[in-house]
Amino acid sequence: MTRVVRQDALADLADVPATSRWVRNGSLRLHLLDYGGSGVPIVIVPGITSPAITMDFVARALVGLGRPVVVDVRGRGLSDSGDSYTLADYASDTLAVLDGLDDPVVVGHSMGARIVAATAVRRPLRGTVLVDPPMSGPGRGPYPTTLEAFLGQLDEAVRGTTADEVARSWPRWPRREQELRARWLSSCSRTAIAETHRGFETEDFFDVWPSVPAPTTLLYGADSPVVTAEGAKEAEATNPAASLVEIPDAGHMVFWDNPDAALRLLREALHPLT
Repeated sequence: MTRVVRQDALADLADVPATSRWVRNGSLRLHLLDYGGSGVPIVIVPGITSPAITMDFVARALVGLGRPVVVDVRGRGLSDSGDSYTLADYASDTLAVLDGLDDPVVVGHSMGARIVAATAVRRPLRGTVLVDPPMSGPGRGPYPTTLEAFLGQLDEAVRGTTADEVARSWPRWPRREQELRARWLSSCSRTAIAETHRGFETEDFFDVWPSVPAPTTLLYGADSPVVTAEGAKEAEATNPAASLVEIPDAGHMVFWDNPDAALRLLREALHPLT
């Protein structure tokens, strides 16, 4: 299925206070939204079906703290599709993004948090914040959202979905975020989603997490099915130098479920690093 970038989606960029930039990882072109400023770069890596613009409200909340830069991960948004979508591929892309930035902090949500962990063990970073990383993997049970559910939402988007239809799946989200998802989800590659979902169940987060150096913070939703109470305990035990912070009244989509608390706790985690 062909990726679709809608005209009304591209028009959304006019309302985003960021500059589009591009970097290369070999022949693959990666699109970034750079919010500018002279502060510490804060690179944000989104989740499995989240093009960069869907993290705009998160980036805006960090503008006074540093220089937010949001990545369109390969196969999403305006970035190229890739030949493969392993955790190593994603980490390689992130390293290419970081090469042009001075002493960055890196933040990731969901898939992005796994990517941040894999990146942090490959080069020194000023610090990292991992937000509700999938802890599924071999012998750990399936990822709680099925691939069929993801692909069903993608099919709706390619057909031409609406914010009202998105709201059936994500009723708690702010209306603007429902609208952005409706317009931008079709920019995601079906292969990228399928291969990443497979990676959630075949690549173990705990293979890299114990080696993620301090300072690092793991934020997770109190009601998340992705970071369970047992998963949080294992994360604390296997990387005791990390700080674990629970976000109240939030599931896996913490910034969308409880924006005020999630953004406040993210800023608190980032403040010592910036």
